[in-house]
Amino acid sequence: MAPKPTLEQSDVVETFTPGDKNLVIEAGAGCGKTSVLKMAARAVPRRRGLYIAYNKAIAVEAQKSFPNSVTCKTSHALAFGAVGRRYAHRLNAARMKSEDVAKLTKINNPIYTPTTIIPPAHVARIVMATVGAFTRSARTNILSQPVPRIPGLDDPETRQTLAAEIPFLAQKAWQDILDPRGQLPFSHDCYLKIWCLSDPQLTKYDYILLDEAQDSNPPVAKMVNQQRHAQLVLVGDSSQELYGWRGADNAMAEFDGVRKTLSQSFRFGAAVAEEANVWLEYLNAPLRLRGFDQINSRITELDEPDAILCRTNGTAMAQVMAQLKAGRRVSLVGGGDQIRKLAQAAIQLKDGRSCSHPELFAFKNWGELQDYVEEDEGSDLRPFVNLIDEHGPDIVLATVSKLVETRFDVEISTGHKAKGREWRRVRVANDFPEPKPTSDGKPGKISRPDAMLAYVTVTRAQYELDNSGLSWIHEYM
Repeated sequence: MAPKPTLEQSDVVETFTPGDKNLVIEAGAGCGKTSVLKMAARAVPRRRGLYIAYNKAIAVEAQKSFPNSVTCKTSHALAFGAVGRRYAHRLNAARMKSEDVAKLTKINNPIYTPTTIIPPAHVARIVMATVGAFTRSARTNILSQPVPRIPGLDDPETRQTLAAEIPFLAQKAWQDILDPRGQLPFSHDCYLKIWCLSDPQLTKYDYILLDEAQDSNPPVAKMVNQQRHAQLVLVGDSSQELYGWRGADNAMAEFDGVRKTLSQSFRFGAAVAEEANVWLEYLNAPLRLRGFDQINSRITELDEPDAILCRTNGTAMAQVMAQLKAGRRVSLVGGGDQIRKLAQAAIQLKDGRSCSHPELFAFKNWGELQDYVEEDEGSDLRPFVNLIDEHGPDIVLATVSKLVETRFDVEISTGHKAKGREWRRVRVANDFPEPKPTSDGKPGKISRPDAMLAYVTVTRAQYELDNSGLSWIHEYM
C-alpha cells in the first residue's frame, strides 16, 4: 500500500493534473521529489510523459517504478538516439596526444603573453578545454565562449591574451567536431550539444519532467524550455547547485511556472534538519526543512563513521590514509583514478618534466606548483600538494591500490561526489575553510558555492552527524 501523500505532495499533484500549468518544484534534501513525480504521472495515465534523469542509473531505476505512460531517459540517451549514432565510432577512438591535436588544428606557433610563452601542445589543450566548455553551455556561437580558467595561466595579462586568440582556434576545432569523419577527440557532451543546437521538438510527449534542474546542463535546460507544446515540470533543490564550475545552470531560477515546495525530509530527523536549516538560512533559500519524526537523528562526535566527507581530493586521500592506518577497510566514492592521475603528474613535475594533467599542465616543475598553491587562486590544489609533500607520490599511489569497492568499513568522499547519497553515520572533514575576516575585523563572507556544498554535505547523514568540520557556521548566524 502506497504511503499517504503529504499536504505538499497532494498540492503538487493537484496543480499538475489539469495539464495547463508549468511547475517548478523546490524539493529539499531527502524530500521525496521522485515520489511526487510518480504520483503526478499516475494521476494522468492517458497522457504520455518523459522523465529526464540526471544519470543512467537513476533512469534505469525510475523506469521500473514509473507508470508505463512515462519514458525515463537521460538527455544523453535522447541525443544519442537522435544524432549520436552518427558519431558512435568517434567515441571509441584512441586517446590523442596534445601534440597531435596541435598538428590537426594547425597550431604551429606558441602564444606569447606578457608573462609566459605557451607552447603549441598547451595551446591545443586550452582549445579543447574551450570546446568542452562550449558543449556544456547554452551558447550557439563558439566565438562567444569564454576561455576556461587554467591553473598557472590565470593572471590577468595571460587571460586577456587567451581570450583574444583561443576562440578562433576553438571555432576551427568545432568544425572538426561537427563532421562525423572528423579526427579530434569527441565526447558524449559533443553529440548532446549538436542535438540541442538542432532545436529538437519532443512532440510525442504531453509533459516533460526535468530532474535535478538546479544542476542542469544549460543546452538541455534551454531545449526543454523550448518545448512549448508540452507541460513542463522542473524539480530540484536550488541550494544543491554544485556544478556551476563545470557549466551547469540553475534552470529553476528564471523558469516561468507555478512554484511549489517539498520541505518534509524523509532522510533524517530534526537534529540534522536543524543543521541543514542553518545553511539554508545563510543562503536565503526558499524553504526550511522539517525532520522525519520516525528518525531520531543527533549531532555527535564519531570515531568510526560510515562515511567521511571532504571538500577536496587531497583531504579525501589523507583521510583514506588515516583510516587504513586505523585498520579499517576503505572505499573511495568514485574510485581512486583522479588521485592516481594527480600523483603520476606529481612524479613528472618533481622530475622537472611537464605533464598532461588538465589541472597541472601549465606548471614546468613541482616548485612552480608549490608557489602557486600559496596564492588564493591555487588554494583548492593546496591539500593535494601538502599530501604529496608529506608522503610522496609513491606512497599515495600505493595507498590507492589498497582501496576496496565492496565489504568496506568506511567510505570516503568529496562533498560533490556525495550528492545523491546517504549514510547512517557521517563525519565532516576539517577542510571546509572558515572565511577570513575582513580588513576591519568583521566576519568574512562565505561564498554561495561553499555554502551550498556545506548544505549538501550535512544532509547526507541519516542518524548521526559529526559536524566538527563545519561547526564554525554557528558563529555567523
